Amino acid sequence: MPEARKTYWHLAGARRVPTDYEVATSKLHYYVGRGFEVEVPLADWYRRYQAQSALACDDWDRFVDPRETTYAKYVALQQAKEAHVDGLLRSIGESDYDGKLDPAWVDALERLLPPLRHAYHGLQMVAAYVGQMAPAGRITIVAALQAADEMRRVHRLAYRMAMLRRLRPGFGETGRQLWQSDPAWQPLRKLIETMLVTYDWGEAFAALNLGVKPVLDRFFLGDVGETARVRGDYLLGEIFFSLGEDGAWHRAWAQALAVLAESADAGNRDRLAGWTRAWDAAAREAVAPLARELGVAS
Repeated sequence: MPEARKTYWHLAGARRVPTDYEVATSKLHYYVGRGFEVEVPLADWYRRYQAQSALACDDWDRFVDPRETTYAKYVALQQAKEAHVDGLLRSIGESDYDGKLDPAWVDALERLLPPLRHAYHGLQMVAAYVGQMAPAGRITIVAALQAADEMRRVHRLAYRMAMLRRLRPGFGETGRQLWQSDPAWQPLRKLIETMLVTYDWGEAFAALNLGVKPVLDRFFLGDVGETARVRGDYLLGEIFFSLGEDGAWHRAWAQALAVLAESADAGNRDRLAGWTRAWDAAAREAVAPLARELGVAS
């Protein structure tokens, strides 16, 4: 009689008790390599943009998140960050902090914060798509948690806007109009909407995490955050710094995935390099008019 397979048999090769990360993230996508159990129209989408992606690897399950993030670990990490930002916002709300801001800086914030929510919503949707189309569960997990990080940014921007309405009623009401029509925002809007129709999961990943997000994170959460400090808005700079910490992990897992891809297929290095150059250049062009509009040194 053949020996019965033990639980987590696919991890038996390590000859040790698997970690929580290995148990929670391994072999989650049953359909990769075998297809869906039922032939549905959506299956062709996965064939074209996942299985036949220009980014190839014989075993994407070899990817390991450098932080080995499980949902439980993610919640614990973010709880500490959120408590810190809550404290910063509470110190603003319990003082006359906003009343002491330079009115010209408040004008700049009204041109920045409301439309920036739309940009982060776009990045959240692209991250969610990368996770949906990813050919391995561990990639799906990091992309899904990255999408949650983008929503964290949207929520914090919205909260800060609500606080500023106490100082300036109606603050942010023109946010949608700025996003859709203001010339300074149109290059970024075009860039994000182009990413949203980049269907090959490999290029979507490279566009988001290797090309665009490093530029946007450095500009908005780095350069704009530093400008806020210079303009007397120190606490906004601290909030942006906390939000920027999420981006450091996004870059770390993306780099780990890129290293795996390059080791798995010689052609992947050139593909990733080409995609990254193109999307990086587009991102730099997209933030240039915003830097001029907001008086940000980048």
